Amino acid sequence: MPLPSLPPLALARYPDDPATIAFAGVITQSLLAMRQPLIRGLNEDGFRNLLDAFFPGLECRNGTSGDLRLFEYDEFDDIVALLLAHRAHGEEMETWLAHAIATAAMGENHLWQDMGLPSRKVLSTLMQNHFPSLAVLNDKDMKWKKFFYRQLCESAGVLICKSPHCAECCDYRICFGPEGA
Repeated sequence: MPLPSLPPLALARYPDDPATIAFAGVITQSLLAMRQPLIRGLNEDGFRNLLDAFFPGLECRNGTSGDLRLFEYDEFDDIVALLLAHRAHGEEMETWLAHAIATAAMGENHLWQDMGLPSRKVLSTLMQNHFPSLAVLNDKDMKWKKFFYRQLCESAGVLICKSPHCAECCDYRICFGPEGA
């Protein structure tokens, strides 16, 4: 998978828009890791529509993974469903964004880092703008990946926490502490 001649953000229609930065970041992170698809869950037509809307002139393909076993046990589809259930407007762009966020959530770092965002604050703003009913549930400012997994576990009736209340938990700083760059 060859890297495009210009990074996605260089071709962005709205380079300062948090959603644009998020799409560019997820695409770039996937390209650098040589991971396909670049944004999971989008077929080539959907990916092309995203590029046409946000990055006119960007030439790259989403691609597919040759090894579906890589995705056999992850929570990607559950995170997409969680995000889609909380979309602000039900627009196609929010569907693309849900897939981009879930793609990045499978990464190793803090979510904002795996999305190529400049800070966690930008991710929180993105969540408030496009998934407001979910963002409001994160009223204690839990780290976003942990928050997603907590939501999934609660909906499945699975207890994942060491304590029934976060304030009493020995892992409080891990879930709510600052995230360094």
